[in-house]
Amino acid sequence: MERLALTRLLASLMLLPLSGCLLGPDYVRPKVDVPATFRFAQDESVNVANTIWWEQFLDPVLNQLIATALAENRDVMVAAARVEEFRGQFVTTRSFLFPQVGAAADASRQRASQSAGVPLPANVSPVYNQFDVTLSVAWEIDLFGKYRRQTEAARANLLASEEGRRATILALVASVASSYINLRSLDRQLEIAKDTAVSRAESVRVFTARFQAGEVSQMELAQSQSEYESAQATIPQIEAQIGQQENALSVLIGRNPGQILRGRELSALGTPQIPAGLPSELLERRPDLLQAEQVLVSQNALIGAARALYFPSISLTGLFGSLSTQFSNLFTGPARVWSFAGSLTQPIFTAGNISGQVHQAEARQQEALFTYEKTIQVAFQEVEDALIAVRKTHEQLAAQGNQVEALHTYARLARLRYEGGYTSYIEVLDAERSLFNAQLSYTQTQGTVFTSFVNLYKALGGGWVLEAEKMSIPAPAPSSSPVPASPPSAEPVAQQVLSTERPTAQEAR
Repeated sequence: MERLALTRLLASLMLLPLSGCLLGPDYVRPKVDVPATFRFAQDESVNVANTIWWEQFLDPVLNQLIATALAENRDVMVAAARVEEFRGQFVTTRSFLFPQVGAAADASRQRASQSAGVPLPANVSPVYNQFDVTLSVAWEIDLFGKYRRQTEAARANLLASEEGRRATILALVASVASSYINLRSLDRQLEIAKDTAVSRAESVRVFTARFQAGEVSQMELAQSQSEYESAQATIPQIEAQIGQQENALSVLIGRNPGQILRGRELSALGTPQIPAGLPSELLERRPDLLQAEQVLVSQNALIGAARALYFPSISLTGLFGSLSTQFSNLFTGPARVWSFAGSLTQPIFTAGNISGQVHQAEARQQEALFTYEKTIQVAFQEVEDALIAVRKTHEQLAAQGNQVEALHTYARLARLRYEGGYTSYIEVLDAERSLFNAQLSYTQTQGTVFTSFVNLYKALGGGWVLEAEKMSIPAPAPSSSPVPASPPSAEPVAQQVLSTERPTAQEAR
């Protein structure tokens, strides 16, 4: 009967934390001013925000580079390790909701003093052994929700770290795609510079022969040589940019700096579709917004943990074991020892210690709130900027394409007029110089058009981040015959954690 009563008492005590008070404010998502639509949304947009958008470029090398980066980029590995760190913090914090049980075993041999205090009887040896085995239990009853609020905060930190990992993946995919597009743009600019240098070298050869024949002046020969050297000087400049871009892209895919395999030409890349979306959807699919909100949840919960310090702390301890001077008698009835104790501590005067902690928690919650609101505003700005960039770079590219065609005509007619003796060679140089610069500008804008799509998909977020997350496993390096990578899926780390470590409903409240 006594054992049954003790069992019921312990069961009742273990239910106390679940039915006790929970101090501090419960989290409610703050109301934010969300515009109904984006200012520069396009009519031809379609619902493709959740697709693996980089495959729309139709370049298998780009697909393979992104797959490699997701598997081997060090920033993604750091973010994954950070998730594991917060998983450990969550498990540790949650453990304080339950009794802590420990066991100990000691053996010692001692000699008592025969000249200090009461002398030992003549038949008692001053040397003796002592053996003990104990099982101890300690438990602080969470009546006022201190540990439940801390567990809630730790769980939010774990989810925030997972969203931070997804934000890293989002930025990585966008960076690899942008870097590759820029690399192909530089490749095309290098081709234009080399073709121009070859054409001007031929002009120098012709003018040298005509100068030796007395048909042109030395000034016209020098002008021709000057334009040739100008094109030659552009080549190493672009080659340096290509090398630096290759090095940067190599680091993004987790490799040492080196050459990068090429796929489609810049002009042969597919054009992605413009994704549709509403501003309110950003709150649910942008990892950085979800991360900022989980940080706010965590700081909100810690207010309750700080306020709980004002209230009593109740702890229970218990010990059961055996103590004997002879090992053979250690597990007999007379050697048994046990104790149960309870303690209650109540802060009375702390000179502002607790109120200071509460004030800090409330200030951190406000800081997290304002950070969350600013993150939302910045997200809307990034989407608007990306949308207008998509529209205006297309218009700019069309105008520059017309300019290049006009300058081709201008350069051809200027040379004909010069050959016919109607104008000076300066007009030819001006036309060819303008054409060269316009071709380079057109290629740069062509790359900017593709990059604007990358920025738009990055700004909108979407389910594609989860698809990219599944690819965060070892992937083969790009080969001479690349094919799109199709690695198996992997469940997100935080989902694995929460499926096994999810607190009970009472703990989460």
